[in-house]
Amino acid sequence: MISIFCPFSWFLNRFVCVKNPHLNSMDEDILYHLDLGTKTHNLPAMFGDVKFQQNEGFCAFIRKELGLEGSEEDMQDICTGTDRYCMYKTGPVLSINHGMGIPSISIMLHELIKLLYYAKCYDVTIIRIGTSGGIGIEPGSIVITDTAVDSFFKPQFEQIILDTVVTQNTELDKELAEELLKCSKEVPDFPTLIGHTMCTYDFYEGQGRLDGALCSFSNEKKLDYLQRAYKTGIRNIEMESSVFAAMCGLCGLKAAVVCVTLLNRLECDQINLPREVLLEYQQHPQKLISIFIKKRLGRYNPK
Repeated sequence: MISIFCPFSWFLNRFVCVKNPHLNSMDEDILYHLDLGTKTHNLPAMFGDVKFQQNEGFCAFIRKELGLEGSEEDMQDICTGTDRYCMYKTGPVLSINHGMGIPSISIMLHELIKLLYYAKCYDVTIIRIGTSGGIGIEPGSIVITDTAVDSFFKPQFEQIILDTVVTQNTELDKELAEELLKCSKEVPDFPTLIGHTMCTYDFYEGQGRLDGALCSFSNEKKLDYLQRAYKTGIRNIEMESSVFAAMCGLCGLKAAVVCVTLLNRLECDQINLPREVLLEYQQHPQKLISIFIKKRLGRYNPK
């Protein structure tokens, strides 16, 4: 998932920007996959006060944490006219699920960034939260990504545009990562660290799993690959961080990736924890981000 925060007036480049001159000549922009549009919806009125973003469960969680009025039943899916994504808003929190993999999050980010631009949002920081596979760390640990790397351990995202391979930088905001790490000290129940995140195009062979419908390598080759990844500073694997880092960087957005690990890939391939444990682990990033939000809003009161 993704979390968005727009603090008040801390940076010089305040408003969200887009890198597409063709938008200026469009009479209307239909954000098809979000079921929104510049003529059919008053985007500044709907989203101009956006401060954060997360999934539906996070919206309910942060509403309670911030003491906002209303209940979970009051939250309505803003993208109800499409089955592509779900979006919820409660107070300053905007929540969107981005699906699985680079293509899905890429489509969502294009339309989300345009939405924030049309809504005249400013000083936006975006944080993606989710789950991942850990490398050499205990399940339940949180990894705050400093750099997203590809399957060759390179800090880059390669995209084919027309007939050209374009390479983009995938470094994330280091000050934001350190701020999040500092916030993690308030929740000592689970370990948190900063490390590289490997982004792959596949959940099975692309991540060195032996349990897919296809497998073309041995367990020895898998372990050698993952151990080499660990030595380069990679601490977890997922499937969205590289394009997320690249697109946010190109649009001048402060961004972070915060993922909990559900297993140690040096020990196993399948997630076999009890459901209640998985649910608890998935709350770890939410707790961390809620502290970050409350501190930014001046509403954090340590218990």
